[in-house]
Amino acid sequence: MPEGDTVWNTARVLERALQGDVLTGSDFRVPQLATTDLTGWTVAESASRGKHLLLRLTDDERAMTLHSHLRMDGAWRAYATGERWGGRPAHLIRVVLRTGRSAAVGYHLHEVALLPTAEEAALLAHLGPDLLGADWDPAEAVRRIAARPDAPIGEALLDQRNLAGIGNLYKAEVLFLRGLWPWTPVSAVRDLEGTVRLAQKLVASNRGRWTQTTTGSLHRGQTSYVYGRRAQPCRRCGSAIQKRSATRGVDRDGDQEERITYWCPRCQPEPA
Repeated sequence: MPEGDTVWNTARVLERALQGDVLTGSDFRVPQLATTDLTGWTVAESASRGKHLLLRLTDDERAMTLHSHLRMDGAWRAYATGERWGGRPAHLIRVVLRTGRSAAVGYHLHEVALLPTAEEAALLAHLGPDLLGADWDPAEAVRRIAARPDAPIGEALLDQRNLAGIGNLYKAEVLFLRGLWPWTPVSAVRDLEGTVRLAQKLVASNRGRWTQTTTGSLHRGQTSYVYGRRAQPCRRCGSAIQKRSATRGVDRDGDQEERITYWCPRCQPEPA
């Protein structure tokens, strides 16, 4: 699942490909926007908010935002004009935006919508502080998490209403580094602020690169402590890493709630 840093990086890809340019064509392959034509609109800004992508457009006195969500499998790719599109099957294309110098292609996007930019705030009002945003506020994130003291800390970190941008990878790695059993009730976590500050530090450390690492190593197979390492030895104690998964439908933020958890049973013991 794309996490906050991946979405931030994707916004930068669209920024480099489109920002400041006038659209020479658009193609929407989603029913609700099938007849929409953005030709002549200028791409003013490409931004992210948690796991949401926001492409802001202007046309004389109007301002609109093209909103999309990557969920588990969405992606945007940018190609120079005349360059062959590759990497994903054509039937997965949902949006194409063209300028004189490039084409931005959205594959398997979710929640694609075009709305007045002034309505962005209402669309995203439920989100907590953005780990990579100017509004990042660890105290507010702690307040929101603490409001549900019986919630497992793993679920609390994934809840985008508490803090926006964490997925299964960072959840697992943060909890390992803090020595927390993933199902520890929020009320039993001694230092919530330290936990959310670490989450922000890890996500921010991968901003600007596609290889996500929490260990400091960029070598394949060495980028995580527990995530993706089921049955492999813990890097600290040698115990076999465990994995548990459960699918719970689609949450309010549009994410498929496939709660995959990795943890070390010795370094993250269940509270007595």
